[in-house]
Amino acid sequence: MHEPLTDADDECVSNDKNSLPDLTIFISDLFLRNPTVLASGILGGSYGQLKRVEEAGAGALTTKTITKDPRTGYINPVFVDLGYGYLNAIGLRNPGVEQFSIELSKAKKDIMIPIIASVGGTSIEEFTYVAEKMVESGSDAIELNLSCPHVGGYGLDIGSDVKLTKEIIKEVKSISDKPLLVKISLFHSNKDIIEKFISAGLNGITAINTLKALAIDINSLSPVLSNILGGLSGPCIKPVTLAVIYEIYREFPDIPIIGVGGVEKAEDAIEMILAGASAVGIGSAIVRRDLEVFTEVTRGIERFMLENGFKSIKELIGYIHRR
Repeated sequence: MHEPLTDADDECVSNDKNSLPDLTIFISDLFLRNPTVLASGILGGSYGQLKRVEEAGAGALTTKTITKDPRTGYINPVFVDLGYGYLNAIGLRNPGVEQFSIELSKAKKDIMIPIIASVGGTSIEEFTYVAEKMVESGSDAIELNLSCPHVGGYGLDIGSDVKLTKEIIKEVKSISDKPLLVKISLFHSNKDIIEKFISAGLNGITAINTLKALAIDINSLSPVLSNILGGLSGPCIKPVTLAVIYEIYREFPDIPIIGVGGVEKAEDAIEMILAGASAVGIGSAIVRRDLEVFTEVTRGIERFMLENGFKSIKELIGYIHRR
C-alpha cells in the first residue's frame, strides 16, 4: 500500500525535466497538458473564474452549464457538506448564453488550455442554439448536460429520453467539427444506450453527473435543501463512478472518458485512470481543498508514475483491464 500522494516530500520528483513522466493526453482533438479538468458546476461562470483555474494548474476547463435564457437558480440553502459527500441543488444558475458569450470570448483571448462549454436546454432547438453561440465564441469543445438530476425540464429529464438525446447529439454535432462530449448519469451507463449515443456522433463521455439524493435535518424536521432533492457528489459516489468508467471502457475502449465524481486526491484520479478514464474532472473537492487541488493531484500522479516506472499517462489508462 502506497503512502498518500501529497506534496510533503518533493524530493522524490526529479528536477531533471527530461526524466519526468509524460502527463499530456488527448481527449478527441483536445490536447491537455495534464489529465485534470475543471468539472462543470462549481466554477466556470466567468472569464475571471476560468483564468484562476488555469493558473491553478488544470489541464482543461469546463464552464458552468449555460442555457439559452438566464437562470437565477434556487434560493439558499443550495449546497451542504454531509461529511461523506456533498449535496447541492443550485438550479443551473447562469447568466444565459448571450451574456456568457462575452465572457467566453474574453477568456479565449487569454486562456491557453482547452475550454469545454457545458450546454443545457429543454429541446433540440435550445441545445443547438446555445451550442452554436458557444462555438462562435471560441469554445474548444461542447459538453451536453443530459444528466443534471434536480432541474425539471433539463438534464436528466431530457437525457432519460434516449431517442430525443440521439437527435440532440446529431443536431449539435452537425453544427461544428469540434469535439462533442456527453455528460451522462448512472441511468445512461448501459451498453445499448452508450452505443446509441456513439452512433449519433459523440466524441467522448463525461461520467458521471451527481446522483439524485435527499438529506433531512431531524432538528428542523425538514429537508436541508430548499429544492428538497439535490445531486450527491464527492467521495461517497467514487465507487459508482469507477464502476461506470470500467464498464464503458470495457465495451468501448476507443471512446475517451473524463471521469467525474469523488476526485479529491491523486489516489482517486489514479483509480479512475486505471479503470479507463483518459482524464478526471475535479469539482466539489474545490470547496474543501481550494484550487491547489489541481496541482496536488497532478504532482501526485506524477510521483506515482515515477515510483512505479510508468513513462506516459497513456500506459495507465485502462490498466486493470489488461491484467
